[in-house]
Formats: sequence, C-alpha cells, structure tokens
Amino acid sequence: MSKENDDLAAAIFVEGRERDPLRAVKEGGKPKVLKRFYAQASAAPRDGAFAVLLDGKPLRTPARGLLRAPTQALAAAIAAEWAGQRESIDSAAMPLTRIANSAIDGVAPAMAEVAADAAKYAGSDLLCYRAGEPESLARAQSAAWDPLLAFVREKCGARFVLSEGVTFHAQPEESLRALRSWLDATVGEGEGAPFRLAGLHTMTTLTGSVFVALAVTTGFVDAEAGFSAAHVDEDHQMRVWGADAEALARRARRLEEMRAAAQTARLAG
Repeated sequence: MSKENDDLAAAIFVEGRERDPLRAVKEGGKPKVLKRFYAQASAAPRDGAFAVLLDGKPLRTPARGLLRAPTQALAAAIAAEWAGQRESIDSAAMPLTRIANSAIDGVAPAMAEVAADAAKYAGSDLLCYRAGEPESLARAQSAAWDPLLAFVREKCGARFVLSEGVTFHAQPEESLRALRSWLDATVGEGEGAPFRLAGLHTMTTLTGSVFVALAVTTGFVDAEAGFSAAHVDEDHQMRVWGADAEALARRARRLEEMRAAAQTARLAG
C-alpha cells in the first residue's frame, strides 16, 4: 500500500473515524484540493468485491477502509471520477466517491440507524403538504406528486394523510410501519446494501421526501424527474419572482449529487 494513497482520502475528504454516520451520509466530504500525483485510475476484483486503484494501488476511505464497491460497474464509475481529475484533485467533482466513502465508513456500521433516519421522513414527507393557493401551484403539486403517492400506495399498501399548509398531521402508525418494511426490502442485504442505503438516504435528504427517494431507487422515476418533483414549489417561486444565479448554481450542485446517489443505488446491484 502506497502511503500517498493511504493518506489521500483523509487529505481530500473529511476524516471519518469519529464522524456521526448520518452526518457522513448527508455531508459526504468538505472540498479540498490537492495536486494529482497518479497517472491512471482503474477498478479491479479484490477479495470478493471491486477495488478502486490508483496506479495499481488500492485507494482507501477517510477512515482507512479499502474503497471497494460491490459491483464492477460501480467501482468503474468511481474510478472514472478519479481518472477525470486534471492537474488538481477536486472532491466537489467526485460525488460518487463521497457517497462510497459514506457507505463504507458511515452507513455500513450503522445500517439500522441510517435506515430509521430515512424512514422518519415519511412522518412529515414533502409530498403530503399541499398548497391551498395559488391554484397554479396546487395544480403543479398535484400533477407532480399524486402519481408518486399512488406508487407508494401500490408498493407498500399504505395511505398517507395529506394536509393543506404547514400544519403537522401525524401519519397512521400502520402506514409508517409499511413504509419502513418497503424501505428495508428495497435496501436488501449483502455487499450492496450499504451503498443502496447511502444513495437512498442522500436522495431523501436532498429532496425532503423518502417517497421520492424510494421511487427513484426502485426505478419508477429517474433522478431528474424525482428532483424536479421535489422542487415544484421552488420552480413556482422562480416563475413568479425570477431566478437567482447563486440559487441556480446551488440547485445544479444538488442535482449532480442526486444523480450520483441514484447511480450509486442502481449500480450497487
């Protein structure tokens, strides 16, 4: 093991040994920049999984674990992020790597805790809180959200209470239990489970909706459609008041994270 490779993840990404696992999923890593020192990035079988290699040497996570993916496709996609770096290494341009680090260092040791954190969004999910006015926003919400809620009902046999405005309404306990069972079944078991859960949790926190995250993870909608559904209110505000360049830049970064999270969940097998 090259000491350069061993120290690289800790130098670029946040040290992971004492990080809260949920914070690891939500935040990924703080962007730092280092000079690129390797010529090639690749993926190769290693101990029943697929390692990401820099010049043939395994890459490690911030907590010093081997950066290994459950499938060759996911490892190759992560390696492609490293191969795409130029003179400097920019962690902001490597969302798949950040999510993989979170899956290995943060999620794998705390699967039940992370799953519970995602499932709790069902108690106050974005899709259940509707605008009464203006009518154009109410129609836009209904058009984007009703098919997703119908899908949730179909997949887990649960109905969720819709509310107008922001007043909290408790959801039926049986619906919350059914949602958690569906989430657990979607995450599944095996080597890919922490990666699927890391992707699902990331999408949940990005959108404020575990319903959207499950719909994307199971292939009912793609990442772009799920992200768009979660931003119906924001889109309405932009149509009324205009778009802010800084807000659009932040949104573009979140969309890239959403795509990476969906890709992680899909390629994890």
